[in-house]
Amino acid sequence: MSGSEAKVLEDKATPRGRYPHAKRVGDFIFVSGTSARRPDNTIEGAEFDAMGTTKLDIRIQTRAVLRHIADILARFDATLENLVEISAFLVNMNDFGGYNEVYAEVFDFDGPARTTVAVHQLPHPHLLIEIKAIAYKPGPP
Repeated sequence: MSGSEAKVLEDKATPRGRYPHAKRVGDFIFVSGTSARRPDNTIEGAEFDAMGTTKLDIRIQTRAVLRHIADILARFDATLENLVEISAFLVNMNDFGGYNEVYAEVFDFDGPARTTVAVHQLPHPHLLIEIKAIAYKPGPP
């Protein structure tokens, strides 16, 4: 596509398919679904004890996802303030309160338009949330 730029970032978790972390088309930046997965494939907000008990934390995962999105946008000289739309996918709507709490630490009513939906599952059983986003950042003429 002419006038577009896709980026796969070396310091982020490798995409689980043949797609970029983000793609700029004109003045818009489309951020692919982003999770709390680290480059080494561990997951922020997922802990295990010696007995194999798993503790998953929606607040930690939500903060990580928003931080990862901010890092991705920075590669296009944009910030979270440039976001115009967010679509969030939660595995369990019982996590909505914790997600919403962290979201409100970053955004207010003048932030991006938002949709939050429940999904059956995400690509890893320890992921509680994934967010895709669209930013508007006018580029150089």
